[in-house]
Amino acid sequence: MIPETILGIFMIFCRVGGCLLVTPGLSSTRVSPRIRLLIALTVTLAVAPLLLPKFGASLRNAAPADTFWWIGCETLTGLAIGFFGRSFYFALETMMNGLATMIGLGGIPGNPVADNEAALLVGSLIMMAATVLVFTMDLHWELFRGLVASYDRIPAGNPFGAQPMLTGLVDRTTAAFLMALRLTSPFMVYSVIVNLALGLANKLTPQIPVFFIATPFILLGGFLLLMVLSSDMLGQFILEYEHWLRRG
Repeated sequence: MIPETILGIFMIFCRVGGCLLVTPGLSSTRVSPRIRLLIALTVTLAVAPLLLPKFGASLRNAAPADTFWWIGCETLTGLAIGFFGRSFYFALETMMNGLATMIGLGGIPGNPVADNEAALLVGSLIMMAATVLVFTMDLHWELFRGLVASYDRIPAGNPFGAQPMLTGLVDRTTAAFLMALRLTSPFMVYSVIVNLALGLANKLTPQIPVFFIATPFILLGGFLLLMVLSSDMLGQFILEYEHWLRRG
């Protein structure tokens, strides 16, 4: 009974660890690997009493090949759940980098939040605020609750299947990018109007460097628009992310 329990706990760790490996916030390179491992182990031991009965006697007489199959299925399931959540942040980061270019801040680098790749200043600011909101609103607990509930929809040892996994990932990524596009649409309108006006002014007065002179005013207008809309942008983003965590 003891070896079966230990093996069941390890299977739970495969799904939990796979999810935390890529989930927003906890998968950041700024979090020490030891801390991430400790969190994964703590969550695994905390939910093990709830999940071990779901394994039944399936692991008791499993062959080594079947055990490796379980490990692979549980790890892939955890990674898929984590990637579904990470798609929100991929979409937001992409559109925030575009937003920085729209308001004239495309050439100012910032510090990356989750990865080691260079990021623009506005994108880093918004991503940091979105990550902080996840923890201040206790949405990481909703993620752990969702991991426990995932065993009802995807029983242990049953793979997603390539087609449902890819279909779900594409649908989730599409919805995330549509959400991010909706959040940044006011800045797109602002960029089109401003650049059209400057283009007409430059055409009428070609001897004056209109774009060079107007750059501070473009920045000022972009900053004012960002100041007015930032709370609504983050609020809409976190509501969409919370809705996915609660309902999947």
